[in-house]
Amino acid sequence: MTRERSDVTTLQVDLGERSYPIYIGQRILDDAGLYRRHIPADQVMVVSNETVAPLYLERLTTALDGFRVASVILPDGEEYKTLEVWRQIFDALLAERFDRQCTVIALGGGVVGDMAGFAAACYQRGVHFIQVPTTLLAQVDSSVGGKTGVNHPAGKNMIGAFYQPRCVIIDTTTLDTLDDRQLSAGLAEVIKYGLIDDPEFFSWLEHNMERLLARDPGALAHAIERSCRDKAEVVAADEREGGRRALLNLGHTFGHAIETGVGYGEWLHGEAVAAGICMAMDLSRRLGWVDQADLERVVDLMRRARLPVAPPAGIDRDAFLRLMAVDKKVLGGRIRLVLPDRLGHSRISDDFDAEKLDQTLRQYGRSPG
Repeated sequence: MTRERSDVTTLQVDLGERSYPIYIGQRILDDAGLYRRHIPADQVMVVSNETVAPLYLERLTTALDGFRVASVILPDGEEYKTLEVWRQIFDALLAERFDRQCTVIALGGGVVGDMAGFAAACYQRGVHFIQVPTTLLAQVDSSVGGKTGVNHPAGKNMIGAFYQPRCVIIDTTTLDTLDDRQLSAGLAEVIKYGLIDDPEFFSWLEHNMERLLARDPGALAHAIERSCRDKAEVVAADEREGGRRALLNLGHTFGHAIETGVGYGEWLHGEAVAAGICMAMDLSRRLGWVDQADLERVVDLMRRARLPVAPPAGIDRDAFLRLMAVDKKVLGGRIRLVLPDRLGHSRISDDFDAEKLDQTLRQYGRSPG
């Protein structure tokens, strides 16, 4: 019997037979007991990248002593989130002759998690999957909820599947090796939760941003747990984004257009989301849903988090509209946006004044990054 650790916080994503736990704690990446309860057979394929593997692969492999463990190391970067690179995971699984009882473990950030999860969803029509996120963005967002996939030159994450992991293991000490830019990128998604439906959390972030940037363990643990709890509640209510889950895309329609427009890998995902959230706030202000003071509070918090508050130069209004039209949230030719209707609460809308959107795109289309 595996003994529960008192220093590990466990959250549950309630999805019926697909429910799974999120474990959050310090130095739990190599806790053998956490893995053993979720790996049903002896074959394990660890998917990582060239940055993370030298730091943590040996520790994870040691924790998996007794299993037949193999690994595949992918190049690091959003620009490698392609079908061509994704195939390397299948090549490794087939070379090892792993069967449908094998487990794929994603060790890395959001790109690794998305690609490994999509491979797990497709290999032999679905094998077991575990997320071990090592970046803040992956810990608070992409590792939870079952969205997997790869990019297409025409649009981000346009090829993928909903596929839930058996568990998510978040070792907060892996953030010690995360560079400052990646840490800030993760904070964009943390701020997003406060704006969607958690005004108390947004206020907490305003008072604790410097602690987060200084990597204060208590502040980071609280932000990760609160973000995961907020996301788990939304996912449990709407697993496949038929309604409320789309709220998690605040800033993403603008942000994905930025990522595609400048080229994958030029801007980090969180950086594009930060600018996208500011654009969404600007549109909400023009619609009369929030006031100028609310917009300024959000922009100020993004700046304090060392994040961009406007897209880079070179994406004009026409380019934005073209890129936003190639988005999973477009239905029936209508762009659906997540827009704050007050600070700490957002709504999904495709029934907004198109002229106001045009004004926002023209304003930001000539703003420097």
